[in-house]
Amino acid sequence: MRRVPTLGSLEQRGARRLGAQVVVGLTAVLLLAACGGAVSSPAATEAPVAQPDAAASQQGPIKIAIIAPITGEAASVGTPQLNFARLAVEQFNAGHGIDIELVEADTELDAARAATQTQRLVEDPAIYAIIGPAGSQEVAAAAPVGAQAGIAMISPSATRPDLTEQGYKHLFRVVPRDDVQGPTNARYMADQLGAKKVWIIDDQSSYATGLADEAEEALRAENIAVVRESVSQDISDFSALVTRMKADGPDVVFVPWQIAANGVLLARQMDEQGVDATLFGGDGMLTEDFIKGAGGATDGAYASFFAPDVTTIETAQPVVDAYTARYGEVGPFGPPAYVATMVALEAIERAAQGGQLARASVLAEVAATQQPNSLMGIPIQFDAKGDIKDASFFLFQVRDGEFVPIK
Repeated sequence: MRRVPTLGSLEQRGARRLGAQVVVGLTAVLLLAACGGAVSSPAATEAPVAQPDAAASQQGPIKIAIIAPITGEAASVGTPQLNFARLAVEQFNAGHGIDIELVEADTELDAARAATQTQRLVEDPAIYAIIGPAGSQEVAAAAPVGAQAGIAMISPSATRPDLTEQGYKHLFRVVPRDDVQGPTNARYMADQLGAKKVWIIDDQSSYATGLADEAEEALRAENIAVVRESVSQDISDFSALVTRMKADGPDVVFVPWQIAANGVLLARQMDEQGVDATLFGGDGMLTEDFIKGAGGATDGAYASFFAPDVTTIETAQPVVDAYTARYGEVGPFGPPAYVATMVALEAIERAAQGGQLARASVLAEVAATQQPNSLMGIPIQFDAKGDIKDASFFLFQVRDGEFVPIK
């Protein structure tokens, strides 16, 4: 994928949507915080164990946090999420003459670490919202911690359907669920690729098994034969699996994986054994790591993704230009993090304008978000479960060493 654009300049958005009096309101709250003054706090949306909102939270800077796999095998996901969150905060502060801080936490795509890092973040009373975590298994581990603290958590990439079926009131996501992704992929395999038999290989993560289940159900509904396999994320050799695959002769091999390097290894070994099947990945494969080092083996492969190629969105170009000037080429995982960060920042602004800057009031404002447009070219509004309304998945194919949108 070449570059991914974002929404128009924040200075223009702030002037259009909020006006000068909102800036004055938030500045006043920030000044009050610096002086140690208290801002009244409404009742918490969820019953927290310790809600450090009131006077204690006004003794220092106002912060939001991002929790992402910044290092490790999934750094190609977390690093652009972090960089886009940084850009959103910098532009917001510059456009409003304030200084909201961004706190960073690294999960390495580990669920236990995600829970631990979330606990560390919620213990800071100056943090009013958390962007992330990224992976579904991380969100599942961290969400109870956030619920106890009564803090808004907005994931830019977790897609497992049941995450928002637990009755949480603090959990949101700016991307659609896998019960949209699975059927989208299955229909394309049936209608456009003419598949008669599909191998589905999960990697035993909660994300992979959930998406694999959704795809399998949709494929069977299309009367397509399905062979289900399962491997560990730590696997280092697919040769035996590929040998069996070649003997069975599937038309499509679907890998809803999170580690793109594993997709490259599978593609190379399929190529080495002459397997004539189309490789099809979920959103975890839409990174440059799926192309780098593949030696062309992933050329022709497909991947689905929860956001469009925003380089095709005209209003996104100013932020894309700002990003590329600072961080280089834009990847697909970053823009939804910019959107999630803007949701949090604007919620803080509205809460401050109402004179009630507290975790509970910010959470209420996140739930009430109604952005008519976003970096991703779609409105941002949440349903009662915290899922984004009216979102869809998009399909891409590797052609000549880059991802090209096909739908």
